[in-house]
Amino acid sequence: MSRIAVVTDSASDLEPQEAEQRGIVVVPLYVTFGAREFRAGIDLSSREFWRELTAAGAAFPKTAAAPPGAFREVFERLFADGVEDIIYVGVGAKLSATIASAKVARDGLPAERQAHVHIIDSRGASMGVTMLAQMAVDLAAQGRSAHDIVAEIERRRDDVKFFVALETLEYLKRGGRISPARAAIGNVLSVKPIITIDDGIVDTADRPRTRSKARARLLELLSHPKPEQVWLLHGEADGMDEFAAELAATSGFPREQMSIHLIGPSVGPHVGPGAYGGVVLRPAQPAEA
Repeated sequence: MSRIAVVTDSASDLEPQEAEQRGIVVVPLYVTFGAREFRAGIDLSSREFWRELTAAGAAFPKTAAAPPGAFREVFERLFADGVEDIIYVGVGAKLSATIASAKVARDGLPAERQAHVHIIDSRGASMGVTMLAQMAVDLAAQGRSAHDIVAEIERRRDDVKFFVALETLEYLKRGGRISPARAAIGNVLSVKPIITIDDGIVDTADRPRTRSKARARLLELLSHPKPEQVWLLHGEADGMDEFAAELAATSGFPREQMSIHLIGPSVGPHVGPGAYGGVVLRPAQPAEA
């Protein structure tokens, strides 16, 4: 059986300890606060990031893609360790230049190695990336070939749905993910927007006017149709255990099979404090005739 390594990046919001337990290698993106630069998950943990973000007088953080050299180092190390194929599941190419960096690194490898580095655009972020990376790990453990794994991940990636309720659109605006005009309209109307990622682009799923309506709508979006997997995420939001219990009740998905994750330094600057929601794997869509 060929040895297959699964790689992702820190926009997966996968904590280093959990990544090690899952057998996934994480390449860090960069985040800066003023003149200070950090490698997400290495120099700056998720907890440390939120403390920095909410500190009085804190500079607004900026994120940057992982450089090609970081991927080249990881790819070369894995091949030196005896890995035969590398599957990299990355943050959506329309959200970050990180996948482009991975391709530059792959194309710089010797020709005989390049065909053994498989790059998958998740078309998503946060736990949506982790979900697909974990799927790759599970398939590799079943003895599936790298090409079969890539085909299956690409078949299922559009079944991964991301829904997060925000306190404000300000962070998306400052991070360049939505226009200032859209953010201004949302703030004037005092909406509590629910965002999604559609074909790799951040979009608004709904614009409830109150927190209670946003919570109810978020539960609805995550519950129907009944998901196969549920991964909850938040930006230091309160009440996540209660939200998980509500979601279990509305969706019929077992609470004990849900996991709750803190959004990390690569995604956090774009959603801001108090954001919460989840990523679900919906039932597979039937193949077109």
